[in-house]
Amino acid sequence: MPFIPHTEEDIQTMLASIGASSIDDLFDEIPSELKSDGLKRVPAGLNEMEISRLMLERAETDGRYLSFIGAGAYEHHIPAAVWQIATRGEFYSSYTPYQAEASQGTLQLLYEYQTIMASLTGMDVSNASMYDGASALAEAALMAVRSHKSSRRILIPSTVHPVYRSVVRAIVRNQGIEVVELPYCKQSGRTLVEALHGFGKEEFAALVIPQPNFFGVLEEVDALTNWAHGKNALAIGVVNPTALAILTPPGEWGEKGADVAVGEGQPLGIPLSSGGPYFGFMACKQALVRQMPGRIIGRTTDQDGKDGFVLTLQAREQHIRRSKATSNICTNQGLMVTAATIYMALTGPEGLRRIAGRSHSNTLALLEKLETVKGVKKVFSGPLFHEAVISLPGPVEDVMRGLKARGILAGLNLEGYYPELGHAMLICATETKTSGDLDNYTKQLRDVIENP
Repeated sequence: MPFIPHTEEDIQTMLASIGASSIDDLFDEIPSELKSDGLKRVPAGLNEMEISRLMLERAETDGRYLSFIGAGAYEHHIPAAVWQIATRGEFYSSYTPYQAEASQGTLQLLYEYQTIMASLTGMDVSNASMYDGASALAEAALMAVRSHKSSRRILIPSTVHPVYRSVVRAIVRNQGIEVVELPYCKQSGRTLVEALHGFGKEEFAALVIPQPNFFGVLEEVDALTNWAHGKNALAIGVVNPTALAILTPPGEWGEKGADVAVGEGQPLGIPLSSGGPYFGFMACKQALVRQMPGRIIGRTTDQDGKDGFVLTLQAREQHIRRSKATSNICTNQGLMVTAATIYMALTGPEGLRRIAGRSHSNTLALLEKLETVKGVKKVFSGPLFHEAVISLPGPVEDVMRGLKARGILAGLNLEGYYPELGHAMLICATETKTSGDLDNYTKQLRDVIENP
């Protein structure tokens, strides 16, 4: 908590200058029934040492769970050097990175980030980041509509993360853009390519293609990309950056490659941290660069021939005519991008491949073990990365509650998102899980199911 230097006399002087008798008067418009009588279990008047001890004691009661949740936010190992470097003063407190006054060091780091992301996705250009993966997809949909001009319809498979789909609808629905959902195959867990043939000559601005999809299954990206281009629509890839270390990048999908790639950057050195802050990424083909929201850093030379980094494109309302602006709903996530760039520089291509490969093999091993438990089955037959859907013999919530009591966060309950799957749960295993962790999960799951 920051130190607040105001004395009681200072406070009374400030209140008097604005005609208020107490701090409570500043909030008199809030109904009394909404006001708290005070923070429960927080004693008054403790000194710094006592507060530190209290917080440590309470932190210990939280415990440390063994997590198998996944579903868009993943527990990967983060080298200690990542945040030691990212929180140095030169990065941590540098001037806001979307202004022209940003330091050369900040601009260079963002340029390196863009270079890495363009390489990872197989695209021509990347921007300097977005708010998160879900809003990045919504911005890609708007980008497609601006580019297409004659259609305001977007095709989104139901295998795309349900929260992402919800965010897209929330952002585009007031702009007259229609979101059309595609069904998935109940056996493979993939988007039904055959369902696309039913649209005949209907026009769409874009087709969204998840890889891997929300179920962890790998989609038929080549066929989907080619279909989109055959309909004069953009192909928008929603990708897991870790998976791209071993999977074909969006820029190489189909005959021409996807047009836009977006996703959540949290797996790249960002801690789970109770849900954020994270960052989104976006990369695209050169032909679409002027439709891209956010900031783009370029490399040039000054009058003395020295290398320099500049804000090349910044499509914000402050810089261009409002009607031409493509600025997204946020500032870029400069600190998160700093950590991600350091993470990718430290791990390198081979390190990322090892992380992805270990995550994949751990999930396959976990599935094999879990299927020895009575009533537990793998739901989909399609190839997967590091997530999978399993069915349980009873309500998922009961199983999750039982495992949580044993120190395990079992996965994500899919009963509300995909009720047609019955008692289904999404599970995930990354490189952080040991064979002992997998055995422990299996043993505890068996005990919970057999001895509810």
